[in-house]
Amino acid sequence: MKRISSGMRPTGTLHIGHLHGVLKNWIKLTADIECFFFSADWHALTSDYADTSQVRRFTREMIVDWISAGLDPEKCTIFVQSEVKEHAELYLLLGMVTPLPWLLKNPSFKDQQEQLREKEMNTFGFLGYPVLQAADILIYRANYVPVGEDQQAHVELSRDIAKRFNRFYNDVFPLPEARLTEVPKVPGTDGRKMSKSYGNAIFMMDPPDTVKQKVSTMLTDPARMRRTDAGNPDICPVFDLHKIYSDDETKQWVRAGCTTAGIGCLECKRKIITAIQEELAPIQERRRELEAHPARVDEIIAAGNNHAREEARITMERIREKVNVG
Repeated sequence: MKRISSGMRPTGTLHIGHLHGVLKNWIKLTADIECFFFSADWHALTSDYADTSQVRRFTREMIVDWISAGLDPEKCTIFVQSEVKEHAELYLLLGMVTPLPWLLKNPSFKDQQEQLREKEMNTFGFLGYPVLQAADILIYRANYVPVGEDQQAHVELSRDIAKRFNRFYNDVFPLPEARLTEVPKVPGTDGRKMSKSYGNAIFMMDPPDTVKQKVSTMLTDPARMRRTDAGNPDICPVFDLHKIYSDDETKQWVRAGCTTAGIGCLECKRKIITAIQEELAPIQERRRELEAHPARVDEIIAAGNNHAREEARITMERIREKVNVG
């Protein structure tokens, strides 16, 4: 069976952008492919190394969110990156053959330095994170990596590293391919991309009243200053949520009502409020059940760690033999 490897950095509470942008796709993939999904806690250190006090807690909370959203540990391997030390060993060996210019020209390196000016990002760990990313994929001999189109370059770099390693050590790894996934545009309450750091997120654990308050005050088409002003759904962040949550009939109702001022923004938002509340209710119920049985969560993570370690061990035994070290 073909394999997928993918991870998520444990940086805090998950929001509906994570749910629609990543988790729902992961859940679909488990139906027909062997999947390894991990908390990328070492990756979290590349930018948050100065304060690691919340990494373990965020890791556990994130995994609970995954399972609550419907990721079934019986159908995939859920584990913690740092619990599988072979990731670090392969990271070191891949780093020996990765040309420095490949890392220096990585667009994310410069982009993140620009966006995170308040942090000291001129570190070896931050420069070398694509090599760790390649190790995360190759250690499980993964064939595919699920990404949006804008992340395709990350997979290509991992593929280039695998090719170079294979050239020196006689075809050790399958070459991973990007498995492109449609990532819906999930706007935050201020119209920008939903992000915890922007303070514009609707979190998966937000209670119904909080969802109502956040959506009710959400930015809309600025042309609609008054109830009688016509609007343009194509530039309205709320309509982007309708594209995710509403059927064709509702979207047609919104478009007709907005462009003619036949409905007000609050009328438009009420349907989104109800849809999000209904989607989150069973997720939050499953989370309450998991929180009531913490030993079950421990068992899931431990079992995932063990399985990941075994697969990583098989890979590294072959690598050590090829490289003649260890």
